[in-house]
Amino acid sequence: MRLTATEPTTDHENRSLVLFLVGVAALAALLTWWGGWALPVVIGAIIVMVMGHEFGHFITAKRAGMMVTDFFVGFGPVIWSTTRGETRYGVRALLLGGYVKVPGMTWGDTLAPDEERRTYRSASYPRKVLFASAGSLMHLVMALLLAWVSFTFIGTYSSSAVGVAGFTSWEGHARNAAQIAGLRVGDRIEDVNGHRVTSETELVGLVHHRAGETTSLTVLRNGKVLVLHATPVLGGSIKVRGESLTKNDAYIGVQLEELTVRTSWYGAVPAAVRQIGNTITAAVHAMVHVFSPGEFSSLFHQVASPAAANNTKNQLNRPESIVGVVRIAVQGAQSGATTLLEILMIVNIFVGVLNMLPMLPLDGGYVAVATYERLRSRRGRGTSYHANLNYLTPFIYMFMSVLLVLFASTLYLDIVHPIANPFQ
Repeated sequence: MRLTATEPTTDHENRSLVLFLVGVAALAALLTWWGGWALPVVIGAIIVMVMGHEFGHFITAKRAGMMVTDFFVGFGPVIWSTTRGETRYGVRALLLGGYVKVPGMTWGDTLAPDEERRTYRSASYPRKVLFASAGSLMHLVMALLLAWVSFTFIGTYSSSAVGVAGFTSWEGHARNAAQIAGLRVGDRIEDVNGHRVTSETELVGLVHHRAGETTSLTVLRNGKVLVLHATPVLGGSIKVRGESLTKNDAYIGVQLEELTVRTSWYGAVPAAVRQIGNTITAAVHAMVHVFSPGEFSSLFHQVASPAAANNTKNQLNRPESIVGVVRIAVQGAQSGATTLLEILMIVNIFVGVLNMLPMLPLDGGYVAVATYERLRSRRGRGTSYHANLNYLTPFIYMFMSVLLVLFASTLYLDIVHPIANPFQ
């Protein structure tokens, strides 16, 4: 690899960097004022996700000895840039993605003979495939990391972990049976009279037949095990918002919820792999559905008919634009860190799968072209076949038109007929 001396940072670059950082801080403040703390967090996470994709291309190109001339965040006019070695790093005005530029991505580029050996087209087939796939591989790595962090540090919702979400107010009673027993919001109910509680339904069944009987509840509170004693009350003697409860069932007055359960750091590894594997399978099936004629027909119908666009069933099956993804991620963040991490994990997988579709200008298209060239080349005879990408131009335009229609339709629907908050 040819080495180039690092250029010193100029005063202009320093001023541009300061202005850029001030602009980022101002934008973050504006987004927080407009949409709360979750909006800048989600947008920042998506930008990190996009640049993680580009970093995958960047680092594999560097390791493969390819020439990388540009590594930019965003598109459009340059806001800030600096050159280090042979690579120009920077930020452009439209933060809608990023790109890494490696010469020789097509056979039409003209380069000096001493630079030709470090182009993409001169690289070996394995290096081409690795470079083109690196972005999607980075999405896979980021998704695995998000899943592992969720399992290890935050936990995932478990139907077998039953907790106290709140208390039901009984008319004529200052406190209900659960409050008298000393239960608190956040307590995890482990067992009832020695019977292990593995679901909300099981807990209800263990309590409903013990009216007037002192019942032992083993709870986990802040890491400590406590034994509390409650006396369930028949529903016929209890009124909630003016209505009596079921006459022959007993109640203690707790509102239940599924709690998050953490996994050990080593146990989280196979759990994360399983979750990612299931998500990839779901993403592949969803991708087939998105690009089906039936889905496009449904989108056109929803664009033309507000009633169809607001139909719950249609919304559940509708693909989302970047606006919809940001909205649901913000709603997920407000619901909890576990939900936010799961959404970001899913987005990483879907973007990675989409990018590997075997069609230019997606990364999978370059893998397909490199594979075709490899199959047409004669091994051992020094003859390399070079595909003429001009023949693919009509197909590329057709594919881009399909993507444009999909983007425009989903963007319109997400703005005019947004999907209802699924976390309420």
